[in-house]
Amino acid sequence: MSKNEQHRFSKEPCEQITLLEGIGVQGDAHSGVTVQHLFQVAADPAQPNLRQVHLLTQEFVNEAHEEGFELAPGDLGENVLTQGVDLLGLSRDTLLHIGGQAVVRITGLRNPCSQIDNLRKGLLKVALGRDKDGHVVRKAGVMGVVTTGGIICPGDTITVELPALPHHALECV
Repeated sequence: MSKNEQHRFSKEPCEQITLLEGIGVQGDAHSGVTVQHLFQVAADPAQPNLRQVHLLTQEFVNEAHEEGFELAPGDLGENVLTQGVDLLGLSRDTLLHIGGQAVVRITGLRNPCSQIDNLRKGLLKVALGRDKDGHVVRKAGVMGVVTTGGIICPGDTITVELPALPHHALECV
């Protein structure tokens, strides 16, 4: 669990975070009903905030480590670090039930940008891979909105609830 009240790339690890319905992570610079990502605010500050919560897999952190990059929780700006959940394989509008109360609806992929290389030179190549057909695979996590608030802690169980068919592939938000 990580958050940061200021618009910085990395977030500070914490023992728990509070998710607020329709808002995001309490005390995080990216929480709000409307978009808070500075680049998107400049384009249209009235856009809905589809990036209230950033989730990243421990498996990506492990892959980065295998490539020689050390990452601590929150380094890539994630609020929630997951393990054993194929975040990138989920469809848009999948619900993640986290802990005993909170629910996050997946809105799309995080689009890795040059700020990742500013953190660790060369890490962007790990965050942007290619599948067997040569298509770009964005591995820097997914974004979501809070549909039910609650307190979440490291180690909380995550249950995946797929949306009704047809399922829609994740796109960058």
